[in-house]
Amino acid sequence: MSNVTVEQLADVVGAPVERLLEQLKEAGIEANDAGTLISDEDKLKLLDFLRTTHGKQEESKSEGKQRITLKRKSVSELKLGGAGRAKTVNVEVRKKRTYVKRSEAGSTEKDELDRLMAEKAARDEGRKQAEEEARRKAEEAAVAQAEAEAKAKAEAEAKAEAEAQAELEKSEAEAKAQAEKQALLEADGAGKTKEGRKKVKKPHEEESDRAKRSKQDRDEDKAETRYGRKELHVATGKSGQRKKKSGKRETSADSTGKHGFEKPVVPIVHDIGVPENIKVSDLAQKMSMKSAELIKIMMKMGVMATINQIIDQDTAILVVEEAGHKAHPVSDDDRERNLLETAQQELGEPVARPPVVTIMGHVDHGKTSLLDYIRASKVASGEAGGITQHIGAYHVETPRGVISFLDTPGHAAFTAMRARGAQSTDIVILVVAADDGVMPQTIEAVQHSKAAGVPIIVAVNKIDKEDADPDRVKTELGNHEVIPEEWGGENIFINVSAKTGEGIDDLLDAISLQAEVMELTAPATGPAKGIVVEASLDKGRGVMTTVLVQEGKLNKGDILLAGQEYGRVRAMFDESGNQISEAGPSIPVLVLGLSNTPSAGDQIQVLPDERTARELAISRQEKDRNARLATQQQAKLDSMFANMGKAEVNVLNILLKADVQGSLEAIRDALTKLAAENEEVDVSIIGSGVGGINETDVTLAAASNAIILGFNVRADASARKAVSERGVDLHYYSVIYDLIDEVKRALTGMLAPEFREQIIGLAEVKDVFKSPKFGLVAGSLVTEGVVKRNQPIRVLRDNVVIYEGELESLRRFKDDVDEVKSGTECGIAVKNYNDVKAGDQIEVFERVQVERTL
Repeated sequence: MSNVTVEQLADVVGAPVERLLEQLKEAGIEANDAGTLISDEDKLKLLDFLRTTHGKQEESKSEGKQRITLKRKSVSELKLGGAGRAKTVNVEVRKKRTYVKRSEAGSTEKDELDRLMAEKAARDEGRKQAEEEARRKAEEAAVAQAEAEAKAKAEAEAKAEAEAQAELEKSEAEAKAQAEKQALLEADGAGKTKEGRKKVKKPHEEESDRAKRSKQDRDEDKAETRYGRKELHVATGKSGQRKKKSGKRETSADSTGKHGFEKPVVPIVHDIGVPENIKVSDLAQKMSMKSAELIKIMMKMGVMATINQIIDQDTAILVVEEAGHKAHPVSDDDRERNLLETAQQELGEPVARPPVVTIMGHVDHGKTSLLDYIRASKVASGEAGGITQHIGAYHVETPRGVISFLDTPGHAAFTAMRARGAQSTDIVILVVAADDGVMPQTIEAVQHSKAAGVPIIVAVNKIDKEDADPDRVKTELGNHEVIPEEWGGENIFINVSAKTGEGIDDLLDAISLQAEVMELTAPATGPAKGIVVEASLDKGRGVMTTVLVQEGKLNKGDILLAGQEYGRVRAMFDESGNQISEAGPSIPVLVLGLSNTPSAGDQIQVLPDERTARELAISRQEKDRNARLATQQQAKLDSMFANMGKAEVNVLNILLKADVQGSLEAIRDALTKLAAENEEVDVSIIGSGVGGINETDVTLAAASNAIILGFNVRADASARKAVSERGVDLHYYSVIYDLIDEVKRALTGMLAPEFREQIIGLAEVKDVFKSPKFGLVAGSLVTEGVVKRNQPIRVLRDNVVIYEGELESLRRFKDDVDEVKSGTECGIAVKNYNDVKAGDQIEVFERVQVERTL
């Protein structure tokens, strides 16, 4: 055999050209590309290499021959047409051929290659025949499959038709039986004759009629559409997109006229969970009834409510029971209680903690000055007017340990702040000035302390003054059940001076002694729990909240829930402004990061994640909103009936902005008390908040005809411009009693004027004579005061008023005069009155406007 190229050899042996080139290279034969010529020696060399490498040499013991097995696979596509659509079939042909090499003595390599070429030609011919055979078999299989599908479809349609017919016959039989039973009952009840009863068809006659109708229906249903399918059955009065055939039988409703469902015989009773406040529509939805039906039930019970009105839990329970359902109260605090109990379980073991001391007393008795000496700083000088208007929280390092102090205001308006201070403290220091004695706020502080069950240490301040009288303080406090120890009581009295520092060490010793006796402990690890002391809004830093940690440890980055607000603790500062990363029990800190300013006195709690904190905050806000709405609705209804028949009330609308939450609360309470002092005027706080005055506040005040009061805050540039454009009344205050006095004066000016009658003169009628010009003229003698011509008069007879009017003429002899003094005679003509007699008295009076105050 002559030399062949690599490409021709690859085609003969059925191997890729690239693979053959690699094998030639491995066998040591030079072949660069597919066109390289391969000699017979190279072929033998390649064959020996392949035998040695792959180990596929196999001795045949019976024939003594070597064999080579070749496997080939070919895939072709056949396109078949049948049942109105083309179809493509993939045909795969797999071949396996074994070539037996003749012995070296009887054949040569040339003969071997010739044989391979001949077999290749035979293989091609066989492949063509196999493809033809596969195409023929695929066509036969496709035809057979189409016939099988058509047959299966026909069988399925026949089976469905038979089932439908059986169902129809069954329903007709049941309906017929029911009709027969009903007809027999009616015939027996009406006393029909025997001949009338014989007209009822027998069962075998009914079966025959039913079979005839069924055959007719099947004949009608056999009409096929142009697509070879039966017409679809649709409901009566319904149709598809195609026009229905005229021969189609329409189905009709059940001849008995009954629905497919029946009304339940036994009423369904629901178990309704009723929250503390619920909307009428929500309650109706819980009971699966219409809101209108529920409102009818409530009207029968005497409760007038609309669909969106909120009712309380007790009313809702009564309504549910009246509707025939079971009700049980559900508390909105269940989940919150569980979460707080879980946080309580995570707290560590209790350890000793510093005491929390609250300084209370009357205004200007030296509370802040006393704390100022202890802290060695100047706090009182920074307060407006020299009085404390916020709760100050500090912790002080003393030689006797750490002590946390809360400084409360002494002004009468800060009652709530003093009560809050007493509730969040361990020991109360009651500061009383030795020269001033017990005052109203001193008594109030004692009451708050006793109500909270907190021990009281009395600090008698200002003993350095000449008129100081500590014994007077002991006597006056003894009248309010604050008894000194030397008198057999339980309260420690210490004489101090915030100016000179006298007695301060004794006071600190007393605090430490009292704390040791109380054995104060709290967990120092775990989720922090505490109370909001104060909250404010800073334009640069946002919401700033002063909190007192009571249990656990508060860390930077914790998720904090404070009342209705939540947030992540972004930063913490101590009272000196130094940033800290953690705070333990009894330590006050300033926290940044809450969503809004919480109310002073709110409880704080660290929660595991922000989602839980947000859900609890929203739940608290919704609960508070529902409670306020329910209270407002009841208040409006009560006030509507209470104000019937009363004069119109003048209302002063106020928009209030303050620097901290505690001051806002105190001012709001003080203004409410002012309005309660008089029924003719009222104060309506249309809006309040913590932070500066902005343009939105001015717009709200202008729309509500309100005045804006700013306490320790100012308006920004846009707000000031809006104030000048809209003419809104804006006032700034830094001392709380100045603000209260100003509002009091405004309310006083709104009071209706009050006039009082004052008698200025009295004249006695001596004689009566006629005048052609004035009619009867009374000759009188002025006995008291002055008789004035332009003032109203009364005519008295036997000290009884018989006429009230005015003078027409007042003369002295023949001269007209404006007034006549006591002891002088005069002539008096009363206008439109001619029944004056001798002995009557003419009383002259004037109406004087009296200034009113609240």
